[in-house]
Amino acid sequence: MLIALLLIAAPAAWAAESESCHTLSRAEVEGLFDRWNAALATGDPAQVTALYEDDALLLPTLSGVARTDPDGINDYFRGFLAHAPTGRIDQRVIRSDCNVAIDAGNYSFELDHQGWVQARYTFVYEYKDGEWKIEHHHSSLLPSS
Repeated sequence: MLIALLLIAAPAAWAAESESCHTLSRAEVEGLFDRWNAALATGDPAQVTALYEDDALLLPTLSGVARTDPDGINDYFRGFLAHAPTGRIDQRVIRSDCNVAIDAGNYSFELDHQGWVQARYTFVYEYKDGEWKIEHHHSSLLPSS
C-alpha cells in the first residue's frame, strides 16, 4: 500500500519540482546585462547593488578587493560610477539551466568619456525568491597579449 501511495505522489512531486525550475532564453540573459548596464547609467550605486544577491561575490575590474556583501559591493560601485562608465559587450558565451544562467566574455567600458577599457567578465545569475539576481560577478582587465 505504501509503495502505491509513493507512486501516486511521485508525479505530483516531479511536477512541483519542474514548476520551480526556471530557465532563460539567450535574449533574456542578454537582458539581464542590459538591466545591469542601465543601472550603471543611473549613477546610483544602490540601484546597481540591488541587482546582486546579499551573499554575492564581486571580483571587480578596478579593485583587488573581493566584495562579498551589499556594503562592499555598494562601496565599489560608488567609486566606479564616479568614472561615468558606459558599457558594451564585445564577445559573449551564454549558458542557461535550471535557476542559473551564465553570461561570460569580453566587454568594454568608456570611463570619464576618455576612451575604452577592455575587460573579461563572468556573470552568474541565480533565480531565487521570484527574481534573477547576480550571484557571482568577476571582471578583470583584458591582457594586452
